[in-house]
Amino acid sequence: MTRRVLITGAHRGIGAACALAFARSGDRVALADIRPPQETAAAARAAGAEEVLSLACDVSDEGAVATMGRAVGEAFGGLDILVHCAGIIHEAPLLETPVADFDRVIAINLRGSFLVGKTAIGLMQGSADAPARAILIASDMAYYGRETFSPYVASKHGVLGLVRSWAKEFAPRILVNAICPGPIDTEMLGAANMSADWRAKELAIPLARFGQPQEIAALALFLGGDGGRYFTGQGIGPNGGSVMP
Repeated sequence: MTRRVLITGAHRGIGAACALAFARSGDRVALADIRPPQETAAAARAAGAEEVLSLACDVSDEGAVATMGRAVGEAFGGLDILVHCAGIIHEAPLLETPVADFDRVIAINLRGSFLVGKTAIGLMQGSADAPARAILIASDMAYYGRETFSPYVASKHGVLGLVRSWAKEFAPRILVNAICPGPIDTEMLGAANMSADWRAKELAIPLARFGQPQEIAALALFLGGDGGRYFTGQGIGPNGGSVMP
């Protein structure tokens, strides 16, 4: 059965990989980013998506998220799966972190997760026999913390709190889970966002490599499918061994 899927942060990285994964399954996909992710949308159409929407949305803006939700609801008549990938990272020592930078990270990563999750869940019906899915991208740092990344860690720890609370609130008709990636080879781990020293530390894990966006997309596809029917309230870590709960 064709599923109705909303993916945020779809312009690049994990979001773009998720878009292609669900497109290859023949699903109807709504792709959102701060600007319409036209290139990803074109690739999704070529990959076999039944229908593709390309939407602009600042996930920290309540009005913008509401507008996105209306567009998805009008086009799809509801929603079966959310994969919320939109987020930013920030590295700086605490004493050199302006409050404005903290506010921006929290606004996009945590407030954005709240707004998008609330809007998407409002579009979901689901049932115990055919549950809808809400999948939010958190981080392995939410478990172990990291110096000079406190706003980012706090935001992703908050995402886990949302996931656990919503999983209990909406079970069994909606399954809510977090994916907590380790270091993934995207622009977020590039020199513009992280120092060379911290990029090196990211590789100090048992598998000694960055993961690939498509490895995270494969997990999102699993959680959105029949194999994911007994998962809710979980933080699942494709992380190369950085965290071993």
